[in-house]
Amino acid sequence: QVQLQESGPGLVKPSQTLSLTCTVSGGSITTNTLYWTWIRQPPGKGLEWMGAISDTGSTDYSPSLKSRTSISRDTSKNQFTLQLTSVTPEDTAVYFCAREDGSNWFFDYWGQGTQVTVSS
Repeated sequence: QVQLQESGPGLVKPSQTLSLTCTVSGGSITTNTLYWTWIRQPPGKGLEWMGAISDTGSTDYSPSLKSRTSISRDTSKNQFTLQLTSVTPEDTAVYFCAREDGSNWFFDYWGQGTQVTVSS
């Protein structure tokens, strides 16, 4: 059974960098046709896809966040990481990591989500 677990600070100050890690168990992040994604949900709003890293390590980002977002991975630890720079209170959200199956484009496994609040 694949499991994803987000970790990182729950409080970040404005202008700082938000950094979250997703640890994957029960499957490898290098398995073919899988994409490892970050998705967030601000309070009272819908889900927002932020970006993804593929099984080969290539990345893709939401155009609206591309200038501030970086996704990387550590294959030795089976983890992938989100960095979001220059955060503002508008970046306050529940952040999810998820697996997207490239064969059908379903998000088939999700972490439980982690609340990140941007506040001084």
